[in-house]
Amino acid sequence: MTKIGLIGGIGPESTIAYYRQIVNGVQSELGPKVFPRLSIETLNPFQVFSFCKEERYEDLAAYVLEAIDNLASSGAKFAALTGNTPNIVYDKLQARSRIPLISAISATVEAAQARGVTKVGLLGTVFTMTNSFFKRPFEDAGIEVVVPEAEQIAYIQTKIETELEHGIVKDETRSRFIEIIEQMKAKGGIQQIILGCTELPLLLDDGASPVPCLDTMQIHVAALVKTIAD
Repeated sequence: MTKIGLIGGIGPESTIAYYRQIVNGVQSELGPKVFPRLSIETLNPFQVFSFCKEERYEDLAAYVLEAIDNLASSGAKFAALTGNTPNIVYDKLQARSRIPLISAISATVEAAQARGVTKVGLLGTVFTMTNSFFKRPFEDAGIEVVVPEAEQIAYIQTKIETELEHGIVKDETRSRFIEIIEQMKAKGGIQQIILGCTELPLLLDDGASPVPCLDTMQIHVAALVKTIAD
């Protein structure tokens, strides 16, 4: 069984969900008494946000690479980020990492292609929604990406930082997110919505969203389970 390393803490709620879903996925594949070989290196999501706000991308890469190096030293053969925002320096990480990285973005592009969608909405941190690192792979695959309006982006970032990163889930926040998706569907013609922050499944799923969800965490976990079980 292949040992995987997770860059966790970005944020804590999604790290817990990643671990639980990986365990469940491995047991579904290999049996209920099998547990994955797994190490977790925890980072501070607010330090990540600070690096991004200040555009200190070399510092961000060094911060994440130190964690990846620790995972490699623990015996992990692959590593994965449990948050999407640090993918802003993914190319730097991939080039310098001692072990291969399994990308949530690449896995989500493949899932979108498999579903046959041509236009998707994107929700995530302000850095994920306003930079090209997340959108470009979809556009390269012929999939148009629509993001919310500027004031909605600011609202989403505030709720991620002040609520979701702390495990706080409010019905009024969920209702506002649903309104934003409905507007993206009506005005932007989106077919599905990417949950591009791994805390967003705390609020949204296919039952709550006006359009089907591309849950990056769920999709990423499936790719990780396949790697572990192979």
